[in-house]
Amino acid sequence: MRAVVQRVSHAKVTVDGNVTGQIEKGLLVLIGVTHGDTSKDVDYIVDKTINLRIFEDDNGKMNLSLKDIGGELLAVSQFTLYGDCRKGRRPGFTDAADPKEANRLYLEFIEKARKNDVHTETGIFGADMKVELLNDGPVTMLLESDKSF
Repeated sequence: MRAVVQRVSHAKVTVDGNVTGQIEKGLLVLIGVTHGDTSKDVDYIVDKTINLRIFEDDNGKMNLSLKDIGGELLAVSQFTLYGDCRKGRRPGFTDAADPKEANRLYLEFIEKARKNDVHTETGIFGADMKVELLNDGPVTMLLESDKSF
């Protein structure tokens, strides 16, 4: 499982002109699922996301987590995180999980974030989404449950 975590001042997702999720200060998380991902991968990404110390404390140091600041989370499914661009000019997506399984794990991510008392908004799995954000910093982190980076 991969996640792109962006610290934002605000972010929103629209589908067909309708806002499906909107947050103020917090994290926009783009989530990709690959073959073989399980609930263990979800647990790792949720824990890392909500406890990652990437918000500034009173001394201007990145020392506070999303939970510490009472921030919000916007979770957006993003199968293209498993796009393979090494050959040719068009990405291949064979590393992306089957949509049914990817959606199941995406929904599990949302459920577990909410169970950790994090206000969580969402996009719509598989939809053509428009994502707007004001990246704060900018701060963008890459997470992968197999810890390859």
